[in-house]
Amino acid sequence: MSGKMLLKRIDWLTVFIYFALTAIGLLSIYSSSYSETNPSILDFSTLYGKQFFFICISLLAIIFIFAIEANLFERFSSVAYVIGIVLLIGLFPFGKTISGATSWYNLGFFNLQPSELAKVATALALAKYLSDIQTDIKRTKDQLYAFGLLLIPAFLIVLQPDPGSGIVFLALTFVLFREDLPIYYLVVGMVMLLIFIATLKYGTIWVVISISILIALFYLTKRASLKVSAIPIILFFVTSVLISISVRFVFDSVFEQRHRDRFSLWLRLEKDPKKLEEIRKTIGYNTYQSEKTIESGGFFGKGFLQGTRTKGDFVPEQHSDYIFTTIGEEWGFLGTATVILLFSFLLLRLVAIAERQKNAFSRIYGYGVISILFVHYLINIGMVIGLLPTIGIPLPFMSYGGSGLLGFTLLLFIFLKLDANRLKEWD
Repeated sequence: MSGKMLLKRIDWLTVFIYFALTAIGLLSIYSSSYSETNPSILDFSTLYGKQFFFICISLLAIIFIFAIEANLFERFSSVAYVIGIVLLIGLFPFGKTISGATSWYNLGFFNLQPSELAKVATALALAKYLSDIQTDIKRTKDQLYAFGLLLIPAFLIVLQPDPGSGIVFLALTFVLFREDLPIYYLVVGMVMLLIFIATLKYGTIWVVISISILIALFYLTKRASLKVSAIPIILFFVTSVLISISVRFVFDSVFEQRHRDRFSLWLRLEKDPKKLEEIRKTIGYNTYQSEKTIESGGFFGKGFLQGTRTKGDFVPEQHSDYIFTTIGEEWGFLGTATVILLFSFLLLRLVAIAERQKNAFSRIYGYGVISILFVHYLINIGMVIGLLPTIGIPLPFMSYGGSGLLGFTLLLFIFLKLDANRLKEWD
């Protein structure tokens, strides 16, 4: 494909949103780490200087993506997946530990987090497998293989331990449902999650009683009309009870104290209002400060570089996981609403692009991109405003971090390259 034809086929609206979010992120990082003694954005010893360097690297990656043949991404997707797994395994003997997680390779001039690149590789590998003519996602063996592609990197990342990044890989299950995975998997997953949360909140006894009542009502009212056998109902009851009983063991023995604290705060497990407020200011310090920082911005915000709580370093990690608070304080509701609208429009645009693909691999990969971006966007903003527990994942294109920015850039622009190539067969 000629360069002129490629330029015509690129979805420039998506490209514009990418650069808009990246620019807002860079300005916010600059503001959150600004120093009056060293205001230059080109000082690569500063956080914003390093982020600007990462943006330049990402631009080179974009040029490289558009320069190579689109079919290479499908052809070498399995190789990319294997390399991603090897890099994750290599962290255990060679990785660098930061904030309690061994998730980085120290490359001297910057730290590489392979989990960000593994997201791209896993999305490609899943698209390759599901688009194979011999794959039928309705068959049990194909379902197990597909889940294995997701669970292997997720498991390796959870062991680092970095459960937040591990959860993101499970977002790719949305792709499986788009490709006709039976819906009962989603129902079972949602029920298990509800049982887990309800057990933490109310205890095993009340959960078992509630399940028993619901099953009894269902069995008595629907058995005659639906001809439901008692065996699956009994299996569901036994499984639910076992899950509920195991919750306390998982919570106490598998979760680390920081994870237990965050769930305790999120679910309001402490009944005393005074103690709960104390927990918010200690265990939930990050979330408490992020809420106050966004609240202080009001409707119009305090202005660029005028955020008092930002300048006072009230919010830890404000340049990375909590970058949204800088926007909230300095640009107010108008700024945060703009970012939310940009992300929402980007996701809707990507859905439209995915649906117009002629090639199954391109369509499935597109939905993988959408799933990963959506979960990052939803969880990051949800934890910043206190609706979800803090699990430490970045806001795409905006949070500080070279690996994250490069990973999200590769993820998005590989899809745009595949989309630009979709009409080639018609030439």
